[in-house]
Amino acid sequence: MLNIWDVYWGLRVEQCPCDVHFVEWLEEQGLTDKRIYHFGTGGHHYVGIRCAEPELNSTVLGITASPKEYEAFVKLAIDNPAITKTYSAYFGDIYTSNARLLPRFDIVTLFHSCEFRSEKNDAYGALTDLEVMQLFTDQTDAGGYILFYTGSFAYEAAKPIIADWAKSRAVEEIGEFKTLRVFRKSA
Repeated sequence: MLNIWDVYWGLRVEQCPCDVHFVEWLEEQGLTDKRIYHFGTGGHHYVGIRCAEPELNSTVLGITASPKEYEAFVKLAIDNPAITKTYSAYFGDIYTSNARLLPRFDIVTLFHSCEFRSEKNDAYGALTDLEVMQLFTDQTDAGGYILFYTGSFAYEAAKPIIADWAKSRAVEEIGEFKTLRVFRKSA
């Protein structure tokens, strides 16, 4: 069976501000017209909704492993069909991602790295966290950004994997923004 997350995550900024901080980072950097991959849509779909606004005018492809959060996206799309011009979310396990199914990106958020990978994923040959980081970096154009969330409950476990990833790909750490750790792909 697919390893899913059987809960619904509403927008709780005091507990998990990464999506709000990400949009604030985009605004502060003046980044518009970007192709974004977002790991962990939440039932609120904040990143997809905000990036559709004219000020950001970016496209977002988001993944959720929560059936309830995916149902929230379906409802959002039915109630607001214009959103689907710039935002799409899909249900699945990021650890089964395949480069042949993915477009190119300017920005990738890997906020939930190391949070959901377990022996359940091993049963169907899923990627590791390092392999996911490498795959999405490879799908990011040179000059693009890869971001991590330092407030994740799994961030301490992710730190050595992020270090290994940074050695395995042409990326440079360019700093932090609130709870986000920001890297740029150099080649």
